[in-house]
Amino acid sequence: MSKSAIVIGGGLGGLSTAISLASKGHHVTICEKNERAGGKLNIRQGKGYSFDTGPSILTMPWVLENLFQRAGRDIHDYLDIQRVEPQWRTFFEDGTALDVTSDIPTMLNEIRKLSPEDASAFYQYLEYCGKMYDLNLKSFYKKSLTGLNDLRALHNFKELMAMDPLKTMDQATKKHFKDKRVQQLFNFFIMYIGSSPYHAPAVLSQLIHVQLGLGIYYVQGGMYKIAEAMLKLCDELGIEVKTNSPVSEILTEGSRAKGIQLEDGTKMEADIVVSNLEALPAYQKLLKNHPQSQETKKSLEKYEPTVSGLVMLLGVDKQYEQLQHHNFFFSKDPEKEFRQIFDEGRPAEDPTVYIGVSAKNDPGQAPEGKENLFILTHVPPLKEGESWEQYRQEYRDIVLNKLERMGMEDIRSHIEFDYEFIPDDIQRLYGANGGSIYGVNTDKKKNGGFKIPARSTMLENLYFAGGSTHPGGGVPMVTLSGQLTADLIEEEISAEGKKIG
Repeated sequence: MSKSAIVIGGGLGGLSTAISLASKGHHVTICEKNERAGGKLNIRQGKGYSFDTGPSILTMPWVLENLFQRAGRDIHDYLDIQRVEPQWRTFFEDGTALDVTSDIPTMLNEIRKLSPEDASAFYQYLEYCGKMYDLNLKSFYKKSLTGLNDLRALHNFKELMAMDPLKTMDQATKKHFKDKRVQQLFNFFIMYIGSSPYHAPAVLSQLIHVQLGLGIYYVQGGMYKIAEAMLKLCDELGIEVKTNSPVSEILTEGSRAKGIQLEDGTKMEADIVVSNLEALPAYQKLLKNHPQSQETKKSLEKYEPTVSGLVMLLGVDKQYEQLQHHNFFFSKDPEKEFRQIFDEGRPAEDPTVYIGVSAKNDPGQAPEGKENLFILTHVPPLKEGESWEQYRQEYRDIVLNKLERMGMEDIRSHIEFDYEFIPDDIQRLYGANGGSIYGVNTDKKKNGGFKIPARSTMLENLYFAGGSTHPGGGVPMVTLSGQLTADLIEEEISAEGKKIG
């Protein structure tokens, strides 16, 4: 039974939902407020430098492969996906450095340099993380979950207990490793979804298997090529992508969404509405006139936004030989860093800094002899009415001082291209709650580690896809979110057809 669907927002979650629905024969239109689709996965260029402005690491490429397979396509006809090794270079404040690699014997030797005792526990830890991933393949990556009851329906009691429900990720890490640097390294994998290892459930230790077991990848020509490939597929499937088309309201009738209104006054009707704008901002802005909107929004407040970020795109007129494609400059005291960001809601005094240099593996991304530095530092999400402007200059100095202190001498004097995003920009451009980068914070106590349900509790034909919805933030997760949301819609269309039949 063919239906018409409108998708609000052309981020990866929105594009993925649209492709999945169109592959089933539905008529889909995407309305994107910005000049380019892709959401936070975007691009900026200048002076011969090219930067991905959002995600720079690709994991779980099988999610993209599955999306294209739904449409009878092979993603490798659209993208050149390359494995990255070593995966990261990690710099510690005490002067030690460690390369993270999926070559397990080499990784074992790297850990041995820091702690011979911890090296002996490494295989057991990998087995633990692999088991967590396998358990999640049965539920988390398979179906759009709304909470514990859904999880119980897909697992027996033994499997649920194997997920270590009483432990946090940090507790699972400390059970295996004693050296604080090794603990810090593996705990930090949680930042793929912008949460805290001291609050997130132990089952998220699977992220270590996602990286070390499955590998990390890069798309030649820049990560924005992923959005371009999806847009090409949208075109082939007859999906209309309307850019520069901000939505001002979701139109409703009784308990149903009947369509949308654009800011220019245009009204469009559809059988199904999918919001790729996060759920809380959608209720707050697009459904503000609905009598149940405030109550629904209040019921979702346990789903707090993840961290935001200060992003610096720096083109430098030299090459830093000590850097790899991906690099982390760790804080001296991770517990203090996470406490300040997540518990106190303030910028960390000594933050961990990520630097991506795609020109290391893709020389066309920077002029010869120069490098494109994508610098990201996680910061708390904005509180209502707050602006990051008050911290901008001071925090930029904190980040650059740290990099200079940890070996990137004289970085300021080598900058010849400079562009900056602050949380205000992320909130303005993408409607993200508090400028959140990864959607909803995964917190064992506050929300059980679950995300906002994909189906609206207020309107029966309104759905959500993206970082605030199951399974969460990051390229593979939001892409998978779109597929799982489309599967849920298809299930409900099918059930409706049986009722009518």
